[in-house]
Amino acid sequence: MNDFMKTQLVSAIHLQEVELEENPSRRPLPEVKEDHTFSVEEAVETIGFGRFHILLFIIMGSANIVEAMEIMLLAVVSPEIRCEWRLDDWQVALVSTVVFLGFMVCGVLSGYMADRYGRWKVVFGGFVWSAYFSLLTSFSPSYGWFVFLRTMVGCGVAGVSQGFVLKTEFIPAKYRASLLPLASIFWMFGSMLIIILGMTVVPTLGWRWMIRLSVAPSVLLLFLFKYIPESARYKVSAGNIQGALEILQKIARMNKASLPPGRLMEPHSHQRGSWRILLSPALRRTSLLLWYSWFVASFSYYGSVLSSSELLEKNLLCVTDADEHHQVKHRLEHGVCYCISFGAKDYQTLLISCLGEIALIPLNIGLLSVVGRKMSLMVLQLLSAMLFMLVNVCTTMFGFTVLFFLLRSLVAMNFNVVYIYTAEVYPTVARSLGMGFCTSFSRIGGMIAPFIAQVLMSQSVILALSPFAVACVLCAIGNVLLPIETKGRALLQNS
Repeated sequence: MNDFMKTQLVSAIHLQEVELEENPSRRPLPEVKEDHTFSVEEAVETIGFGRFHILLFIIMGSANIVEAMEIMLLAVVSPEIRCEWRLDDWQVALVSTVVFLGFMVCGVLSGYMADRYGRWKVVFGGFVWSAYFSLLTSFSPSYGWFVFLRTMVGCGVAGVSQGFVLKTEFIPAKYRASLLPLASIFWMFGSMLIIILGMTVVPTLGWRWMIRLSVAPSVLLLFLFKYIPESARYKVSAGNIQGALEILQKIARMNKASLPPGRLMEPHSHQRGSWRILLSPALRRTSLLLWYSWFVASFSYYGSVLSSSELLEKNLLCVTDADEHHQVKHRLEHGVCYCISFGAKDYQTLLISCLGEIALIPLNIGLLSVVGRKMSLMVLQLLSAMLFMLVNVCTTMFGFTVLFFLLRSLVAMNFNVVYIYTAEVYPTVARSLGMGFCTSFSRIGGMIAPFIAQVLMSQSVILALSPFAVACVLCAIGNVLLPIETKGRALLQNS
């Protein structure tokens, strides 16, 4: 380039700088970077389903195994403690009732603590508590001590039940309808495990060793809990944005996915764990109807479990008056007491009925995905009512097994759906408390069920089973009035 061209180029640059100074509007605009933000809901949906969720499903599913073993243990132990301490019907029923009493009292407390201090702490503490007192139960020197210690176990199980909330808050919306019902597999496995322990251990070592061995899964599970993080939704609601972001980043790495672009931003709430949210105008009718739905879910589920146990133990099939027809009793000073242990065929019948809890899972998933949560509840409750009445029909042992197989399927499916709907309908700031209130009302049903299924059954089979059918019909009518359908809806953070 010659000197003349260089001179012209410098002059042109100088002239352009002078024009920009005289007319600033001609300056090029700087690039404006948009400040992108995302919520926990968007992060969960973007990360999708992967290895983390498989691990979460297995560990939290194992929690269902432990919970089922603690609850179903009562059906297996009842004949043994009845015989050892010469108990009347109402005393045997009281054992189940006090477990649900402990669950009811601690259900609301555990829900409040989970919303205020975190889900993980409450679930882990519930495991430690229930395992400790369950082990102590095996050393009960008397009926009174047995009742007290089982009440304490019920308190611990209330904390363990908050694991459902922890699990739900990590699962993307489109997977909840298919994954959450599969928890029945773990519940069924826990129920079968305690029955198998009863079948193999009770005849040789006694019921005390059965309880001691049943605690082993709880101890093993405690070591796996370190792989489950606290709920990111809870972290955000508590104002710990950085803690929530670290959890989401860890999950994204495990799933080999990435978070949405931008930064995590959600307002935290000062009303975490407030009962006023549950009775706010937006949620009042939902809460009231859900409390009754949970009452019926537990009432019908444990009614089916304890009824099958009672019918087998007392041989009440096709018997209208048990006291007149029953031949094997243990005589006391002031009356009689049934003293009959389960035989091999009785255990086999219980095992087959347990399989019913997973037999209709495909139907459960289909109902949730096609007709939604509300309609699923109504259909399942009407079918349950019909099955409760069919059990009154005199049939063979095979027919009885089939009926209870189907009945256990339906009441277990109903419990699944009401769990899912409750976790989806309440916002994060009150989700655990909402679940706590619901589980407490459910335990009222669990407290009443033994006195009908185990005490009233001795007077009349149809008189004992009819209340369960009527409750299911009324609940089906109530569920039509639920104002919110949660199918496909994102989990709300605030009310």
